[in-house]
Amino acid sequence: MSTRIAGHLLVECLVAQGVTHAFGVPGESYLAVLDGFHLHRDQIRFIINRQEGGAAFMAEAHGKLTGRPGVCFVTRGPGATNASIGVHTAFQDSTPMVLFVGDVASDTRDREAFQEVDYLSFFGPSTKGFAKRVERIDDARRIPEYVARAFATAMNGRPGPVVLVLPEDMLTQVVAAHAGTGVLPQALPRVDAVEAWSDPGSLRTLREMLLKAERPFVIAGGGGWTVQAAQALQRFAENWKLPVGNAFRFQDTFDNHHPLYAGDVGIGINPRLAARIKNSDLILAIGPRLGEMTSAGYTLLDVPKPRQKLVHIHASAEELNRVYQADLAINATMNAAARSLEVLDAPVAVAWDAWTQACHADYLANLEPQPLPGDIDMPAIVATLQKHLPTDAVLTNGAGNFASWMHRFYRHHGLAKGFKTQLAPTNGAMGYGVPAGIAAAISTGRLAFTIAGDGDFLMNGQELATATQYGAKTIIVLLNNGMFGTIRMHQEREYPQHVTGTQLKNPDFVALASAYGYAGARITKTSEFEAQLLAALDRPQGTLIEVMLDPEVISTRGTLSAITQNALKQLQQKE
Repeated sequence: MSTRIAGHLLVECLVAQGVTHAFGVPGESYLAVLDGFHLHRDQIRFIINRQEGGAAFMAEAHGKLTGRPGVCFVTRGPGATNASIGVHTAFQDSTPMVLFVGDVASDTRDREAFQEVDYLSFFGPSTKGFAKRVERIDDARRIPEYVARAFATAMNGRPGPVVLVLPEDMLTQVVAAHAGTGVLPQALPRVDAVEAWSDPGSLRTLREMLLKAERPFVIAGGGGWTVQAAQALQRFAENWKLPVGNAFRFQDTFDNHHPLYAGDVGIGINPRLAARIKNSDLILAIGPRLGEMTSAGYTLLDVPKPRQKLVHIHASAEELNRVYQADLAINATMNAAARSLEVLDAPVAVAWDAWTQACHADYLANLEPQPLPGDIDMPAIVATLQKHLPTDAVLTNGAGNFASWMHRFYRHHGLAKGFKTQLAPTNGAMGYGVPAGIAAAISTGRLAFTIAGDGDFLMNGQELATATQYGAKTIIVLLNNGMFGTIRMHQEREYPQHVTGTQLKNPDFVALASAYGYAGARITKTSEFEAQLLAALDRPQGTLIEVMLDPEVISTRGTLSAITQNALKQLQQKE
């Protein structure tokens, strides 16, 4: 080919980067790219979504699963702003992602043209922004350069999202061979993430700190983990007999069945685990940002200087000492850090063996549920899921109290056993679980299981149409309690019996699932669940199982009435 249009070259660059799936909603602003997807349909698949938020969530989920940037295409203005929820999720979850935005033509720019938005201002890079980098491609010949840089930026350091803006007229330009050399612009080779290694001096200091400790504790999580890194982390923990907790919604970083596992450090944390972290004398934070959820509102570790000795290992130098002042800060990517730690010379015996065993015993005790009212026993339902879901199943959820049942009671086998199994938004984005599960089914072919609430489901339930269109089988358990449960819980705690804005009038979810091509079932008793789950596992298409949950069962540890009565009692005491 002596010539081709820019839109085709862009798709060729994606193929060169190893992209197999791109998610999006079509727009007239990037028709030339869509034609490129048609031309290269045997190498890359464009997945048509029904709303840009769902498309961005799917791309983010793909990035979490593969460690390579998930790719999303949207049109200008409303398309880009709809997709921003997925960009924010990728930013806070440290997930590699590239969002391509079809834009207004160059000759109408800066006139507030139809659907025009200043994307640098909207997505602008900073620690408080949406994206790591935002760039516009004005010269079609530089498409290979921009795409390669976007992929490198998305993966290097702390992984995250990059936004590339594509003027409509640029995409239709003919990209001709260079007049002097006759060379046609070509896609650049696949970009891989650069590893940052721990320096030997820091590793010696870390070892000295460990040898002086009496109650060390590891918090692992964040982006950038691979199977090999998780296996190296496990060997490090085994060598040093260290208790390991996983950061908020990174519960598959360390095997939950391992005798060194101490539980998830996130929302609804086991009170005993919280006490262990507070009483630790050395925290090894490997990978997580130590954000608000992992730190229990910055209470497990004091800000800015924790009471405990803190070793913070993170892929981004900018993140180190930004919130917490560490006693030892190590800038290293997870694969390099874990491989350095696994060969750190350990003593024959450690002083904290009993401490480690007690941490694991606390975790096992937390798996025993408290008695709660109603005909639905959620711990028993999770136990049924544990019994029948394959060990490599991908579990997804959005945001809401409903997710806490899986967080507390489901035990992930973890990356060390070969598969990433949890997709969940650390930024608390509702509506994530359904599209994330569909993306997992499309991308991996593995079984995808989603737990959703009634409010959460309706934020992106339309993506069941996408699942049906592409033959993606997911199983959804929808907990219906007729309200935005998390907000109602907080409402009763702060303003008891002042119910406003949290009650829901829901559709017939079984009928809705059927309309989308899913099988649907409704259960009102725990005893009905196992048969419905087995049927869902056997049938070829997706299934939605609606669970009618008593509104009183508001959390894994208590009832709504108990929260209300406690709040009323506190108000009376103030009076």
